[in-house]
Amino acid sequence: MAFRQKIKSIIFEYLGLAFGSTVMALGLVLFLIPNKIAPGGVSGLAIVLYHLFKLPVGTMMLVFNIPLFLLGVKILGKQFGPRTLFSFVLVSIITDFCDKVLHLPALTTEPLLSSIFGGVVLGLGLGIVFRFKGTTGGSDILGQIINKYSNISVGVGIMIVDFFVITFAGFAFHNVNLALYGFISLYFSSKIVDLVLDGFDYARSFYIISEKQDEIIEAITQDMSRGGTMIRGSGFWTRKERNILFAVVTRKEVATLRQIIKRIDPKAFVIIANVHEVVGEGFRPRV
Repeated sequence: MAFRQKIKSIIFEYLGLAFGSTVMALGLVLFLIPNKIAPGGVSGLAIVLYHLFKLPVGTMMLVFNIPLFLLGVKILGKQFGPRTLFSFVLVSIITDFCDKVLHLPALTTEPLLSSIFGGVVLGLGLGIVFRFKGTTGGSDILGQIINKYSNISVGVGIMIVDFFVITFAGFAFHNVNLALYGFISLYFSSKIVDLVLDGFDYARSFYIISEKQDEIIEAITQDMSRGGTMIRGSGFWTRKERNILFAVVTRKEVATLRQIIKRIDPKAFVIIANVHEVVGEGFRPRV
């Protein structure tokens, strides 16, 4: 039974990788490739070669990614496993299929719209691939290699690679505007990846320091049916010990808790912070 469940889980993950790869390919074909917008990474280089030498984007992505994948396995180990191989091969195949076989037309020829929506669709697909434990190679691998041999973080390493690719595209096309559109596309792509991985902030945490903590606790538990925690602390200057009230509420409850605190103790010191995920009673888990 456990073996069957594991097989189902693996099949589901690869279907997710296939869906994410398809979305990425559509972002390239429908928005970025026809408008000469290079979003960084291997796909950006492939788009430049496509417009300069008419080389198929998907094929060139594959040509660049295979040696990078082998280099990553050699230097970084087997963390770049079959999911990465499956993802970048599928993106390459679907990109050329949609472009050369189906001949899908660009949805818009407006560069700004293409850079924004191309980045959004590309980031959506990439985020889905990441959610299902895959990567698409390219600058991800180079970023980790840079990190291994320097003090530069993986994220900054990827940004460096993407920066040079987009800048190269601007020189290759003799058009600084296309480079700027590439940076716009990269920005939206990265933001959508974060959104897919982390989701919207659906909860807020409250840190409350008040002389009327008992009344605030009673209001939170009785009026809002929420729990909380008392954290022992002391002030920097006075060294006076006091409790810090810690509570997590949904976004809809933020205004209610603010009003409660203001009504009970207008002089209370309150910190409100975003919460990406809460596991426990009273909150829905992330999928």
